[in-house]
Amino acid sequence: MPGPLSGIKIIELAAIGPVPFAGALLADMGADVLRIDRLQAVGQAPALESRYDFYNRNKRSLALDLKHPGAAAVVLQLLKDADILLEGFRPGVTERLGLAPETCFAVNPRLVYGRMTGWGQTGPRASFVGHDINYLALTGALHAIGPADRPPPPPLNLVADLGGGAMYLVTGILAAIIEARSSGQGQVIDAAMIDGVTNLMSAFYAFRQNGSWAGRDANIVDGGAPYYGTFETKDGKYIAIGAMEPPFYAALLKVLGLSADSLPAQSDRSAWPHLRAQFAAIFLTRTRDEWETSMAGHNVCFAPVLTMDEAPQEPHMQARGVFTAFDDVLHPTPAPRFSRTPATLRRGAPTPGEHSDEILLIAGFSEAEIAGLRAAGIAG
Repeated sequence: MPGPLSGIKIIELAAIGPVPFAGALLADMGADVLRIDRLQAVGQAPALESRYDFYNRNKRSLALDLKHPGAAAVVLQLLKDADILLEGFRPGVTERLGLAPETCFAVNPRLVYGRMTGWGQTGPRASFVGHDINYLALTGALHAIGPADRPPPPPLNLVADLGGGAMYLVTGILAAIIEARSSGQGQVIDAAMIDGVTNLMSAFYAFRQNGSWAGRDANIVDGGAPYYGTFETKDGKYIAIGAMEPPFYAALLKVLGLSADSLPAQSDRSAWPHLRAQFAAIFLTRTRDEWETSMAGHNVCFAPVLTMDEAPQEPHMQARGVFTAFDDVLHPTPAPRFSRTPATLRRGAPTPGEHSDEILLIAGFSEAEIAGLRAAGIAG
């Protein structure tokens, strides 16, 4: 069966980070994603071999010089029967390229125009450059992460780029597509990473305001609690414990050979540092695999901390098919899963401009017109 977004047409203007990831999610679900790559990229050695470019899988590529005065007309022609436009430039760039929202709506009133930035379309930082770590820093999220005795570490680029960025962009786009089908009108989705991350921080801002959130590394889910965190094992590996609820905590103490009667109360924060040190010493007496055997059958909320090489081989990950072999490499399996219209891996990432002629012909350009676009340096 085709994916749930089969029939949805998306034009993605080449960008980095959240935009191509959002496009890949939508493409996995069956959308026809046409990526417009930079003309300068044609013929250049890619920074990443195409089969490893997971964010561009399931897409086709057209190469255009968007700075050329004639390029906007080509994009507008493609947008006439598109459902979504994705762009991740700084504010004002698509306007200068002749692809402002109102210009695009003039050729397709039902278009959903998805804009992805770090700082947002408005505000004093809107035109600033930045990366994931900067957006995390401004929202308060980065300050809340990591040990208390050293600077906060960046948690990869999962939180701002992908969680607060791509996921919110996809959510907004899908909601707008549903609304457009009833109203007949598209709209602009202004997805900013600082908005998404702040939204993700909702519970922690609530905790802070009601007085239940202390400083960094002093709370239940930030490593402060002895029953919620990671511990080193005898073989230099790590385990993760999440025994937050009282029944799970009781099960943890049982496995550790400790009696609750001889310990401070689970909620006694003043005793957490001492208790964590006690737990850490016990966990160092066995290997990671030995602890996994010891935890089996007990409701502890336990998992081994696996490396990226180990995770695909783990029995549960294999049983569920969390990774899929495709194009001679191992991909994360498309998520989420659909019972009737599954998301699928259909094609590897294209090289820039790989489908230029095919796309332009389908859009109604003649072979002579395509040759003219090439000669003018607009398409490649």
